[in-house]
Parts: sequence; structure tokens; C-alpha cells
Amino acid sequence: MKPRTIAATAAAVLILVAAGFLGWRMLGSRPAPVLEQAMTVSTDIPTAVAAAPRGCVWFTIDFSDSIGCIRDGKVERIPKGGRSVEPIGLAADAFGVAWFTDPSTLSVKRITPTGEVRTFPIGTPIVRLGRLAVAPDGGVWFAESTTYSITRLKDGKFTRHVFESLRGGPYGVAVDADGTVWATLQSGNRLVRITPDGTLSEIEIPTFGSSPTDVAVAPDGAVWFLEFRAGKLGRYAQGRFAEFAVPEGLSALSGLAIAPDGAVWFGAMRGASLVRFKDAEFRAFKLPRDGARPYTLSIDVQGNVWYADISGFVGRLPAEYAKR
Repeated sequence: MKPRTIAATAAAVLILVAAGFLGWRMLGSRPAPVLEQAMTVSTDIPTAVAAAPRGCVWFTIDFSDSIGCIRDGKVERIPKGGRSVEPIGLAADAFGVAWFTDPSTLSVKRITPTGEVRTFPIGTPIVRLGRLAVAPDGGVWFAESTTYSITRLKDGKFTRHVFESLRGGPYGVAVDADGTVWATLQSGNRLVRITPDGTLSEIEIPTFGSSPTDVAVAPDGAVWFLEFRAGKLGRYAQGRFAEFAVPEGLSALSGLAIAPDGAVWFGAMRGASLVRFKDAEFRAFKLPRDGARPYTLSIDVQGNVWYADISGFVGRLPAEYAKR
């Protein structure tokens, strides 16, 4: 998967809009205050978003030499050195520092809120990288297609965990509270599990050809993942799978995040909506523009739902509405 290239055309604004509220069926219209900020450069394409515990809400920008930060309600562009191509891996650590994949410079990079950049060259002549996650011990994990591995960067060193599936296609990565790593193989149609001692195992997903993408771990240890081609939300817990078909009209699922209350959130790029799954019910929060493409989601410590819209916006659904 790669983000669709859509140039932003609006000037920098902060708008308050009302969005409709949908579920399995029409549940009626309710005001949904979505705060959106357009990019300050019309060609910027926000791709991945990560809300740090303090300081910035970070976002990567495709085809740009900068990384974005929303701080004190304003959009900032911080130079990172080199132009981006598909920077889809991004996470913030406990100190508010952002880690992100940078395929154009064949590296993973680290940037502080003050703009200090450090580069970690991957060491291969080409790279294809997926999502990225920061573990509780500070290790940085990311999907690395070029070496058929889920890779860890810690203390400046890369450690590759090579999977067996020849079809591969690693994409999503998440780390649970115990340090166990979970990842998805798009083409291999599998989940990957890596224990803290480095033991790797693969688990086949029941729906054939589902193309699993993003993955996240809930506070109760359940592993949630998106099935892009099947149009399903998957769950794996206690050795069992459960799959939930997403309502009609919501497809091209992308971005996955777990709220503090355990609700599962993701974007529907076809349907221009943020979708919540809670208490066995889907609810879609319609975004203000029919052309909205929410590609990546992140939830901050207050429960606000942030999204990177590749049509040129970064937005926020306030926690007080998201929890209803």
C-alpha cells in the first residue's frame, strides 16, 4: 500500500465543522466538531500522524524536506534533511521525540521538538519500509520489505528478525506493554509475533487474501488489525480470531489506533470517515469534505482522535465527542 498523491489546495486555516454520525444504519444527524488544519504549503501531503505525550503532534509530509508539528494550535514545518518519499512509518516516544522512516535517505530518523535530527542509515542499497512503533524499552521497530524482516533499532544498532513467508509484504507494526511485537504480512496474509527473547512465529489469518495492513494492541492484550481487501476489522486474542465486516460504504481502510477506553479507531478513505468500533458496534464519523482521505490515525492521552488526511489536512476529533 502507498498513499495516493493528492496535492492540498487550500491555504492554512483552522475550521470548525459539523459532521454527520453514521452506524450500521442511519442513526440520525448529530453535530460532530472536527477541527482541521490545512497545510501551509499547497503541495504538502500529510501521511502519518503521531500524538506525543507532550509537545508536538507530529506528522510526516510526502515529497517534502520537512516534518510537520502541530504545537500550540499552529502548524510548523521542521527541516529534516532530504526530500521524503512514502514516509509512512512514524511514532513518538515517551519524551516527545519523533522516530520515522525515511526511504529516500535509506534510513530511520529521530527528531526532537527543538529540531535536532539524527540519522540511522539502514545499510542496504534500496529500502522499502512500512509502519514503525516504539517499544516500552525505547527500541524502535519497523517493517522492512527489502530484507524480509521486522527490524529493531536500539542503541544505534539494527537487529533483523526474518520471517519465513516468501510472499511477505510486511506493513503494520505494534508493540504491547510486555515488549512482544506484532506485525502484518500483506501478501503473506499473516500476523507475525516476536517475543521479547526474539522468537518469531507466523499466524495465518482465516480470510484468504485479506491483505492485513495496520495493527494495534489494546490494553487487554487483544491484537487488532485491518483487512484491507476483505473490508474487515480483525481481532486475535487467546489463540482465536474474530473478524468483523465493516458496514457498506466504508472501504479502503487505513490507520488503526486504540483509545484509552479500549475503542478501536481507523480511517475509511472511501467513505471519508473516521470509524469507531466499540461494544460490538461500528460508528462512522463523517469528515467535512467528500474528498477526505484519512490515511493514519493517532489518539492522544486525552482521547482526542488525530488523523492525517492525504488530501492536505491534519484533523482532530475532540475526545468529548469521540467518547459518546
